[in-house]
Amino acid sequence: MIQDSGLVASGGSTPFDPRSPTPESRMPELTESVTRMIKEIEKLPGIGRKSAERIAYHLLKVDKIEALALADSIRAVKENVRYCRDCFNLAEEDLCDICRDPQRNQSLLCVVEQPRDVIALEQTGSFDGLYHVLLGRIAPLDKIGPDQLTIGPLVKRIKSEAFEEIILGTNPTTEGDGTAFYIVKQLEGFPIKMTRLARGITSGSDLQFANKEMLADALQGRQSLK
Repeated sequence: MIQDSGLVASGGSTPFDPRSPTPESRMPELTESVTRMIKEIEKLPGIGRKSAERIAYHLLKVDKIEALALADSIRAVKENVRYCRDCFNLAEEDLCDICRDPQRNQSLLCVVEQPRDVIALEQTGSFDGLYHVLLGRIAPLDKIGPDQLTIGPLVKRIKSEAFEEIILGTNPTTEGDGTAFYIVKQLEGFPIKMTRLARGITSGSDLQFANKEMLADALQGRQSLK
């Protein structure tokens, strides 16, 4: 039974104090629900057993309203968030906020790997064009090919819209570079300027880990691919 003031152990009236260390061998005694929560948290990227236990104990300590707010936010994301119809950025309607904004430069299109890259570039305040999110990169070793990305919709979009410049903003990694040059080959013959972010970004890094000044310099100093 969970009360706002804490968790009451089954079979007794003594409140359970999640701050008290509990050996892993006694985890089943915490109840099946707690053990299940720890196992689910442990599935998150970068979260090991000890981190999962700490998060679980934190959720046990906070009041019911705060804990359920987290659960509700996860449910809302899974029920409401989708990919934008045009650019495949995250959205809660058919079009994302960027695609719906008439003030954006409709002649510029920046191609990135993931929605988080859009966030990183937007934080620089240096780009006012549109985006296209590939939802990954070509990685043969991981069995990810062009057909599993949104390269097909990208080519169709470029055919139907009046873009003057395509900025390839894939990450400066072997896979990111390979993906960028694959796209260049797909767009051969199009009368359109193709550029790549400048190498102010360290080779082998991800856009999400670059600071906004570095990303701004990369946008300003982008290089032609033709």
